[in-house]
Amino acid sequence: MKAGCCRSRRMAEPAVIVFDGVCALCSRWVHFLLRFDRAGRYRFAAMQGGQGRALLATHGLDLDDPLSFLLVAEGVAYTDTDAILRVVTGLGGAWRLAWLARVLPASLRDSAYRWLARNRYRWFGRHDSCFLPTAEQRGRFLD
Repeated sequence: MKAGCCRSRRMAEPAVIVFDGVCALCSRWVHFLLRFDRAGRYRFAAMQGGQGRALLATHGLDLDDPLSFLLVAEGVAYTDTDAILRVVTGLGGAWRLAWLARVLPASLRDSAYRWLARNRYRWFGRHDSCFLPTAEQRGRFLD
């Protein structure tokens, strides 16, 4: 076989989701994604960890209480409902129908999201420590 005649396809680096590791709602979101992301498209970084904080800082989000959801995919940062819709539709299958939510203006979607984000601890609770993955899940987490 000649050198260079066959190209190996590199797998795209998994996208990274930065989440609030002590937020009960955010931890449920991560559990949901671990359950339905069977292809392993997403990796996770708690905003309380070193890599999560670095990603937040790099993309101009508040390190201590971001009101934005952060997804970093292929070197591009997405926030708020655009990020959420990309994550959900990225699960494939029927989840792709979530893209229909884009018919709502982003300003309306993002305002509703930020209202939820501001009240997340009051409505859903807060854990004393960050979400801890199981041994099987550990490879999906950056910190």
